[in-house]
Order: sequence, then structure tokens, then C-alpha cells
Amino acid sequence: MDNAATTPLSDAERSARNIAAVVYGLQILGVFLGGVPTLVGLIINYVKRGDVQGTLAQSHFRWQIRTFWFGLLWAVIGVVLMVVAIGVAVLVADGIWMIYRVVKGWLYLNDRKPMYA
Repeated sequence: MDNAATTPLSDAERSARNIAAVVYGLQILGVFLGGVPTLVGLIINYVKRGDVQGTLAQSHFRWQIRTFWFGLLWAVIGVVLMVVAIGVAVLVADGIWMIYRVVKGWLYLNDRKPMYA
């Protein structure tokens, strides 16, 4: 049995994990409802980043921020490539990649595992 999963969390650690979970929720909503929830999640990441220093959530915040920026980059590339007909494929691949990142991060957070950067 994993000791990390059975060790009680401090209030700061619990709060940081809850915020990271909310941002994962916003990111997945953003994939299906448009980018606004994802943008709200990014703002939360940047505003609360100092509060999660030294907690498990710090690596998740870094993962979430990178997920946003790389997802946005590929979305822009996909939109630009719409003129040559492969943009849709790029946008679909970007959406699948975003879902993968959110699911993986959420599972790691649930298992109290840090995300690599």
C-alpha cells in the first residue's frame, strides 16, 4: 500500500490539491465548451502559483500551464492550416492531446503523484 495515499494532508496541501483539481475540471470543460474555461484555469494557475510552492500541486500547476500554452499554440497552427485543409486534423489532434494531458494529470493528482514538467 502506498504511504503517500494514506498520509493525512495538511490544510495547505489539501487546498492546493483542490485548486489543481478545479483547474483540471476547467481545462476539460474548455476542450468541449470552448477555450474560456481553460483561460479561467490558466488565470487561477498564475494567481495561486505562489501559494502552492513546495506542495504536490506545484508540479501539477506547471503541467497545467504548459498544457494551456502548447494547446493554444497547436490550436492557432490548426486554424492557420485550415486554408490548406489539414487544419481540422491538427485541431482534432490538439483536442485529443489536451484530453490526454488533463486525464493523466487528474489521475496523478488523485494518486498523490507529482507531474513531471
